[in-house]
Amino acid sequence: MKLPDKTTTLEAAVARIPHGATVMLGGFGVPGTPFTLIQELLRQGQRGLTLIKNDANETGMGVDHLLAAGQVARLITTHIGLNAHAIELMNSGRIDVEFCAQGILAERIRAGGAGLGAILTDIAAETELAAHKQRVEIDGKSLVVETALRADVALIHANSTDPFGNLDYVATARNFNPLMAMAAERVIVEAERLLPFGTLAADDVHTPGPFVDHVVELGALSEEYAIVRR
Repeated sequence: MKLPDKTTTLEAAVARIPHGATVMLGGFGVPGTPFTLIQELLRQGQRGLTLIKNDANETGMGVDHLLAAGQVARLITTHIGLNAHAIELMNSGRIDVEFCAQGILAERIRAGGAGLGAILTDIAAETELAAHKQRVEIDGKSLVVETALRADVALIHANSTDPFGNLDYVATARNFNPLMAMAAERVIVEAERLLPFGTLAADDVHTPGPFVDHVVELGALSEEYAIVRR
């Protein structure tokens, strides 16, 4: 059986994202953040977006470009402490921010990819993070209902891909990208290297191709990645 070739242009891939979409963005700080896809999303100008990302990057980088352009309505994240602009937007009410503990964010995404409706946890149960959330009692213990997270689109960054979308990641880029690739209706990947079919050994594949819809080869590191690496 011949596997389909999912490679496409950057412009065509991002054009599939509609206004008002919920978009997962991979990354753990800089590693694994799809900076090139974000830049194209900025250029095309889709608005009213809900972003799900571990962090808001730093001021002047990645997610901050979308915030500055007014394209983001809501952000679901673990922290925005490195981005003073994001903090100012939240405090002034210009974006809605939902915080959750880092492990809980990862687990909510994992649950979404696994087809679950929610998870139960006592993490942050006695803090404002759990305010107004549903509770259930099991064996006399009050647990918070944390709803699973899914997205219309996931934008992720991989180290290598083949044309079918079998992916590998480097280091902490594996923290959120594999989970998000399972939890979105459409998955768009930017990859630093496009390899021929059969080049990636089975044990080196971190996200199997059936989860991926579109592959964009970077050919070279994005400008922001290059700056950080230098």
